[in-house]
Amino acid sequence: MKSKLSLLTFAGAAVAGAPALAADLNVTVEIPRLSVAEYHKPYVAIWIENPADASAAGTLAVWYDADNREDHGAKWLKDMRQWWRKAGREMSFPADGVSGATRAPGPQKLVFAGSKGALKALKPGQYNLVVEAAREVGGHEAVRVPFTWGKPGKPASAKGSAELGAVTVSVK
Repeated sequence: MKSKLSLLTFAGAAVAGAPALAADLNVTVEIPRLSVAEYHKPYVAIWIENPADASAAGTLAVWYDADNREDHGAKWLKDMRQWWRKAGREMSFPADGVSGATRAPGPQKLVFAGSKGALKALKPGQYNLVVEAAREVGGHEAVRVPFTWGKPGKPASAKGSAELGAVTVSVK
């Protein structure tokens, strides 16, 4: 009985001493309403970047025209050049839990669970949330927002100038 008690005490102490990982990553991406003659919803890639070497730590979401005939929508994913070079070309589409349809203008609120997908294996530390958008007959833009994974903190934000509006990230 004594050995069971000491083992439980040791296990409890180990859990208490371990860093508490964040449960969720809350992201808001503003897709601006543009006054142009031919408007197309942008393709958007949202991923986590390691700022030390600018490598992709994981893709959280990719919005594109998945319902396009014969999956021709996927051929335009490479227009999101930064994401494509770092992570996209190695993925198969549609990607379960990552792919989604393009979104209409306005604020897009997303919650990524820390126990799933790219966040599951993410070690505590400093990262950038990168949101990259490309639009047919339009422009291209990437916005980086630094954040700390592993503990809740104040929301951080950055603002795009054309294809993206405000991007906010908070660890909850």
